[in-house]
Amino acid sequence: MIDPSWTVPGVAGVDEAGRGPLAGPVAVAAVILDPARRIDGLGDSKALSEARREALFPRIQSEALAFAIVFVHADEIDRLNILQATMAGMRRAVAALATTPSRVLVDGNRVPPGLGIAAEAIVKGDAKIAAISAASILAKVARDRWMLDLDAAHPEYGFAAHKGYPTPEHLDALRRFGPCAAHRRSFAPVNAAMVPRLLD
Repeated sequence: MIDPSWTVPGVAGVDEAGRGPLAGPVAVAAVILDPARRIDGLGDSKALSEARREALFPRIQSEALAFAIVFVHADEIDRLNILQATMAGMRRAVAALATTPSRVLVDGNRVPPGLGIAAEAIVKGDAKIAAISAASILAKVARDRWMLDLDAAHPEYGFAAHKGYPTPEHLDALRRFGPCAAHRRSFAPVNAAMVPRLLD
């Protein structure tokens, strides 16, 4: 249940989408909600329908005091590793806010180092804290839209259906076609799909 204390002024919620996929970016969002403009229906983005997320996406953007969405792409994920890339994305999202938050609440069990602002990690925060929920929705919708664009460029992988996650269909496409530029080569299934081609 979303915490009714969501109206605390100046608090930024931060969440990401896309740590687990084999392809595409990690999307990170930060949101400072407006206490005077309550947004009903917020919740963990993964528990909301796609239609509900899409309906909330423009409302959050228009009614929040500030929001930012950043992408950390596959090349940086490969260079830093997925955890450090996610932490970097969180720092960038908070820094990109038009208003400096008084405090940052991050979904999960880890606060990104170097924020320079008081911060707290909240496990399952996207289902408890409205600002984190709003951030989770922005990140999820933004990443899904990015993956639809990638699907248009590379329809052979089926990105529109699985959004880059390691489904049987995606793994089969990797075996048949090898990775594209958006695949994360540091992830084992992608790396394994490259080996036969390197030996050819």
